[in-house]
Amino acid sequence: MDDQTKTPFTRRPDLLVATEGEFAGWRTWSRDTFESHNGPFWHKIEDDGRVRCAFRAETKHLNGLKHVHGGCYMTFADYCLFAFASPVLQGPAVTVTFASEFLNAAYEGELVEAEGEVTRAGGSLIFVRGLLKSGERPLFSFSGTIKRVKRKT
Repeated sequence: MDDQTKTPFTRRPDLLVATEGEFAGWRTWSRDTFESHNGPFWHKIEDDGRVRCAFRAETKHLNGLKHVHGGCYMTFADYCLFAFASPVLQGPAVTVTFASEFLNAAYEGELVEAEGEVTRAGGSLIFVRGLLKSGERPLFSFSGTIKRVKRKT
């Protein structure tokens, strides 16, 4: 099922779909300039409804030791919170809590992928957890809480 048909929030004007390259058919959001500058980060909804996220580690993602920078992991994981929650979001939201553990390093050229799930979706709060991996190697575990916010008129 195409995620453009799931909820009003996923039918966003800033939802872009890659048409070529490694991530053809994957989606990203263009409204968050911080994520756009630090990415590109991508997500797609699988046929079974699970959301997958990924990015290819580039030189700009590395720290002085030539590992993917911890801040990059954190920024990507925050992106993933919203991607994982996209099927249940019905409008804008913000991150209100974020917890993480660094498990291993990723290197330039590696594909960093994220798997995760919504553990609970209430009226105003959505609880999410996930794991970044490169191949079978776990890199970073995270969890967070997203708060739905009303648009100002």
